[in-house]
Amino acid sequence: MNNTMIFYLMGGSAGAFVLILIAYVMLSKKMQKSEYKKIQELQQGTKENKFSAEILFQKLYLTYIKIPFIKRYVLKVRRRLEIVNIDDEYNTRKGTAKILTKALAIIIPLLLVTIWMTASNYLLMFILLIFELFMIDVFIDGSVDKIDDKILKEQIDFFSEIRHAYHEYNMVEEAVYQVSQDDERNVSAQGEKIYEILISEDPETELEKYYDIAPNSFLKEFAGVSYLTKEFGDRKVDGASLYLKNVNNITQEMQLEILKRDKLNYVFQSLSVISIAPVLLLEPLKNWAVHNFSFTASWYQGKPGMIVQILILILTFASYILVRKLKDNGSTGINTKNTENPWQAKLYKKPMIKKIVDLFIPKVGSKEYRKVQQYLKDSASSLKMEWLYINRITMAIVTCIVSIFLFGQLHRIAVNYIYSEPTTDYDLIGGLSEKDEKKAMEVTKEDNKILDQFRGKLKAQTKEIERAVRRLKYYEDAEDSEIDKAVERIEGKLQVINSEYLQWFEVLLAFVFSIIAYMSPIWLLIFQVKMRQLEMEDEVMQFQTIILMLMRIERVNVEIILEWLERYSNIFKAPITRCVNNYEAGAWEALEAMKEEVSYTQFIRIIESMQAAVEKIPIRDAFDELDSERDYYQEKRKESNDRLIKRKGMIGKAIGFAPMVCMFVGYLIVPLVFIGLTSMSSSFSSMTAAK
Repeated sequence: MNNTMIFYLMGGSAGAFVLILIAYVMLSKKMQKSEYKKIQELQQGTKENKFSAEILFQKLYLTYIKIPFIKRYVLKVRRRLEIVNIDDEYNTRKGTAKILTKALAIIIPLLLVTIWMTASNYLLMFILLIFELFMIDVFIDGSVDKIDDKILKEQIDFFSEIRHAYHEYNMVEEAVYQVSQDDERNVSAQGEKIYEILISEDPETELEKYYDIAPNSFLKEFAGVSYLTKEFGDRKVDGASLYLKNVNNITQEMQLEILKRDKLNYVFQSLSVISIAPVLLLEPLKNWAVHNFSFTASWYQGKPGMIVQILILILTFASYILVRKLKDNGSTGINTKNTENPWQAKLYKKPMIKKIVDLFIPKVGSKEYRKVQQYLKDSASSLKMEWLYINRITMAIVTCIVSIFLFGQLHRIAVNYIYSEPTTDYDLIGGLSEKDEKKAMEVTKEDNKILDQFRGKLKAQTKEIERAVRRLKYYEDAEDSEIDKAVERIEGKLQVINSEYLQWFEVLLAFVFSIIAYMSPIWLLIFQVKMRQLEMEDEVMQFQTIILMLMRIERVNVEIILEWLERYSNIFKAPITRCVNNYEAGAWEALEAMKEEVSYTQFIRIIESMQAAVEKIPIRDAFDELDSERDYYQEKRKESNDRLIKRKGMIGKAIGFAPMVCMFVGYLIVPLVFIGLTSMSSSFSSMTAAK
């Protein structure tokens, strides 16, 4: 019975297997003939490999956004890339993760090397680590600036294709749409946005919104000119399309800007590294000097060496900031700082802090208030008056605390060196053998026992120290001359140790440094203003190009020109804004007030031409010389850019090389020469006395 059941089960299983096999073959044939095969073929081209950089960066983004410290940088980069990648969350996340990954790949090894090189100097390690965290901001800004430069270069080809498309379709919006279909270029997203603006129900409002988020002023100009052409129509000027002439003018402006940026990048590409190099070379340079010239150990490992180190670090930090400000000044980059609710705003909302800060802020309407307000405007700073004074007060408090801490550290270093320095009577120019060094350290240990007994006792007598020395086992068999020598040496050490405490003049110095720190934000604003003044000529020439584009468009008046100049102005933004606000009350009077406010001759000529266009002659006649002397102005602008870059380069080199020169002169050459001469003089004196 059991055998029969087994045979039945085996037969049934075999039959079921055959039926399944037949069904599989029949289904396979049917699927080959259906759409299933086509779907499989389509899926083959879209399947990702096991490793995908695209997916990796998306996952890294999700990881970075969860880490508190890194999240700050994620949001900082996002704000810049969101402008470039309009409504493209996928590419924004990918770009953000890619930039942060590169930054971490550079900064983490640098941090590890810094910790390894400064393991014996915790103060220097701490300062360098803080400094390298500051470098992350600079690296991230530089990475995003490269994307901005890439878009600017893509715009050259984009506008060239616009010209061809406009010839074909003779419609602005259609030409923009056709050229924007190339998905491989970042600028295509901007073209699609401009196309959406042109075909929207309220293009003027949408255009104003776009002006706030456009990556650079040239896309603003292109969007504005495209809107005006669509709204008022195109016309022929000297047998050519006015719209295409304007696009060509924008292209020439971009070419000049690209050349300017390339030259600035070339001039400044190594200055940032040169300005920061001294902080990374301090420890290796010290080790080299001590190893090859042992007589310098007392200087490098003592208080004088640490003071010079701190001064070089401060100078390097200041030089690095100034070099970056000098290079980035006038950039078209977007300000990515959180200007709505930064930490200063959160702090100012607290009643107690608000009361304290308000005590420092000058009264509204006072001369000091107007002066600081003017600095903020002229430097194009995003800070409010309250935020600026919070920065000043914070820097003053931090500087005072850090200064007192550093003075305490310097005293501690001086005392520690007395306790750890090998005690010898040998000539400082020479060196110590291993045997001599061991013997010298024994003497130091014995001296330290006496120092511990009398440390802090300012009225200790020589006889008391002598009795303590004689009680030491080390000096049991010593002669009187040897003991007298030891007492004299210990008295010298004790005098140094007892004088190493925080003194009144050091507290006074800390307050002086605080005042300097309190003034430094104002000085930085003044520096930015001075550097921006170098670019006045460049901005006025950009105004001339804008006027040249607008002057022949129908229905364009002086008010529209002023609105355009305000939109693209940087240095002259404040007076132009006031003129626009007062224009309705009286056009000529508003222009006259602006003319009295500015002092730059070329800009005054533009204002006078606008005054003539308001009352006497048409706009095209008032600015006729711009068209007739276009080539001259182009050549002049090239020459102006060359002079600007040369001048910036000279200032940048002076600032950038200052820390390196100070390091080699103040930290290497001067100690070697001074200590060497002092040691030789001391040796000759000893030899003379011995004779």
